[in-house]
Amino acid sequence: MSPRAAWRLESLGFAQVYDYAAGEADWFASGLPRAGRDAAIPRAGDVARRDVPTCGLHERLGEVRERVRATGWDESLVVNEQRVVLGRLRGKALDADPQLPAEQVMEEGPSTIRPDTRLADIAARLRERNVRSVVVTTPDGRLAGVLRRTDAEERLRTGGSGT
Repeated sequence: MSPRAAWRLESLGFAQVYDYAAGEADWFASGLPRAGRDAAIPRAGDVARRDVPTCGLHERLGEVRERVRATGWDESLVVNEQRVVLGRLRGKALDADPQLPAEQVMEEGPSTIRPDTRLADIAARLRERNVRSVVVTTPDGRLAGVLRRTDAEERLRTGGSGT
């Protein structure tokens, strides 16, 4: 919205008005609330699990592995203080020497998608590539969650057309 429009809304009594300079595409890609004609279409951010375990670069694998297994997950995302995704720990990396820091064994720069990715599109892509999950981040790289293919397919089967 333009600054002029924001000021006009304030003059009409709206108390919380913001000039979001990055634009509508960035707003949706950041997983912020949607409205309008396409708002009901299920998106990755609607289904992504936010309870994925995280750790810092310098945390020891032994501690991370215990936390991951206690939560029932089989992976941890390595994030910085602002929750920007730096890497991923899973499989053999989680089973490495428990004294090693996460930074030494993580997969650097995992593939990510944005929260506004249409669920039907990403579910099809994950199925075609036989991928179990994908990391969901905002445009500035902050963790929004992990989308599991099974969750996406279940949501499409039970609660949304994806069109």
